[in-house]
Amino acid sequence: MNMSAIGIAQMLLTAVMVAALPLAIVWTSNDVDKYRKLVWLTLFLTFDLIVFGGFTRATDSGLGCPDWPGCYGHANPLQATTEIGIAQTAMPTGPVTELKAWIEMIHRYFAGTVSMLIVAQLAIAWWRRRGQVDAKRYLMWPPILLLGLICVQIAFGAWTVTMKLKPIIVTTHLMLGLTLLAGLAWFGARLSNKANTDDGAKALSGLAAVTLLLLIVQIALGGWVSTNYATVACTDFPTCQGKWLPPMDFVDGYALWRDLGKTEDGRYLPFEALTAVHWLHRNFAFVVAACAGFVASRAIRLEGLRRIGVSILVVLVAQIATGLSVIYLHIPLVLAVAHNAGAALLVVLLVMLNYRTRHASQPGHAAAS
Repeated sequence: MNMSAIGIAQMLLTAVMVAALPLAIVWTSNDVDKYRKLVWLTLFLTFDLIVFGGFTRATDSGLGCPDWPGCYGHANPLQATTEIGIAQTAMPTGPVTELKAWIEMIHRYFAGTVSMLIVAQLAIAWWRRRGQVDAKRYLMWPPILLLGLICVQIAFGAWTVTMKLKPIIVTTHLMLGLTLLAGLAWFGARLSNKANTDDGAKALSGLAAVTLLLLIVQIALGGWVSTNYATVACTDFPTCQGKWLPPMDFVDGYALWRDLGKTEDGRYLPFEALTAVHWLHRNFAFVVAACAGFVASRAIRLEGLRRIGVSILVVLVAQIATGLSVIYLHIPLVLAVAHNAGAALLVVLLVMLNYRTRHASQPGHAAAS
């Protein structure tokens, strides 16, 4: 449905009003570097947004409002109760219910709030540079890139709805969200002046980069599992369907441009394709876990990286535990969301580790003014 200009204005105003709260928290804090605090708070809220996006996905609320950006052409579900009621009556367990509509719209408002905070970062950087205040610190390109990224992310969020949860669109939406999170983590580390000077830290930079790359691949594989509803294709471990190599169809399973539950030529997706999707994600996890565990154990030996190394190990163990629990307990909601959160947290930690090791032998960036 087409949305009126008034409805769009209502949505923008709501996002601005919600974003005013974290901005007020930042500017009334005692932190002398409020710009840095704003970046880290934006990262925290972006992490929450990704976790809530996982919750939206796990509760099948992605089509809770089947149009975009509003809900049946309205700014919020309260104004669309009639349309939602008709859809819910026709399909009581279908994609549109009052609860699912609210979950989906809260997710959209959450995304709007993060967007407003990144716009605020850009405005502050521009204002500071205009006043010739520490131009090296208030660079324009990081918030510009982040704003461009979130615009692309919003577009994929719209296509997620309009293309009816097409797996490649939903997975790309997830990966763009994690890219935004990684960018904020790098930007926050730069502003925090956390370059590491430990002997041996620089030697970890290559391994840290490879580990982050492997994690990105693994998350993409996990996103493909989730968007294709392939989590229950294997309900035993370490075997799958009682076999080390069950019947699998990688061609249909990894055909990218197709509708949900369908092959490229429109047939129903065979179970062997779902098995292939699950099996590859599960077994690639061993590679990622080994590499992440090794780089974390190396980091723990260095005083300046010990805290990050321990954090990576703790989150890695928790991630393995939630992954196995999701298999054995048949996808309980809390565990599925926790598994999604663990992946996002590992991205943040590995980005920070990469920053610290890459700048290990370089002087720190400009200190807070």
